[in-house]
Amino acid sequence: MSVIIGYVIVLASVFGGFALAGGHVAALFQPLELLMIGGGALGAFVVGNDMKVIKATIKVIPTLFKGSKHTSQLYIQLLLLLYRMLSKIRNDGLMSIEEDVENPNESQLFTDYPLIIADHHIVEFLTDYLRLMVSGNIDPFQLENLMDNEIDTHHAEGEFPLHCIAKIGDGLPAFGIVAAVMGVVHTMESVGLPPAELGMLIAHALVGTFLGILLAYGFVTPLTGLVEHKLHESAKPMHCIKVTLIASLNGYPPALAIEFGRKVLFSTERPSFTEVDDEIRQSKAK
Repeated sequence: MSVIIGYVIVLASVFGGFALAGGHVAALFQPLELLMIGGGALGAFVVGNDMKVIKATIKVIPTLFKGSKHTSQLYIQLLLLLYRMLSKIRNDGLMSIEEDVENPNESQLFTDYPLIIADHHIVEFLTDYLRLMVSGNIDPFQLENLMDNEIDTHHAEGEFPLHCIAKIGDGLPAFGIVAAVMGVVHTMESVGLPPAELGMLIAHALVGTFLGILLAYGFVTPLTGLVEHKLHESAKPMHCIKVTLIASLNGYPPALAIEFGRKVLFSTERPSFTEVDDEIRQSKAK
């Protein structure tokens, strides 16, 4: 929603200011200029990326128009799941969670937390490392290093769409100049027309430069900051899981281990200690 609001502000400010200055807004509507700029940028995007990156970029764009799913409620559910999982391990041993890890969609532990079970990235990350813990006496330092490497890989993959969108934004002003030059060429080959018509052709040509710059800095380039923010958000549950499991492997009790995990969350979504503690008490009372 914030993206749409921002776009409306950009359009209202630019076109509204132009109209208030006495300009004719209809003169800025040049579909052929948009075709040259948009088509050129799209072609360059296809040339510069393989199909894997193209698909990843197309997939991430719709998510930019939605609110964040990484809310305080999601993290409360994640911390409760980790608490119950670690408590079960502490009371009944590592082998007691084997069935939960192998079939999370059928596990009561997982299905009690719909926000977690709906996010396959969180479920896969958590179950993969619990499976490693179940399968053998793994060293905490090695496990932490492996987790860090996977998080780095996740971050690197998430940066592909970010770089693509940034490059498109960087290229749009240049394609705007190309469209403007095409307009100037058309004007120069029409020098026999009356001055009024030549002036209109020149105005149309200049719109190409205007549109290229507007699309770049008003619409496309700002999306890179949002992609980066969402990428950092998507890695936070993994950091939370990593810190919590490592704390547990180092001998900390479940209640203290999840406090380690709570502390790595962004302050804007981090549930308070009291909120988590109350949720744990309620889950015990059921």
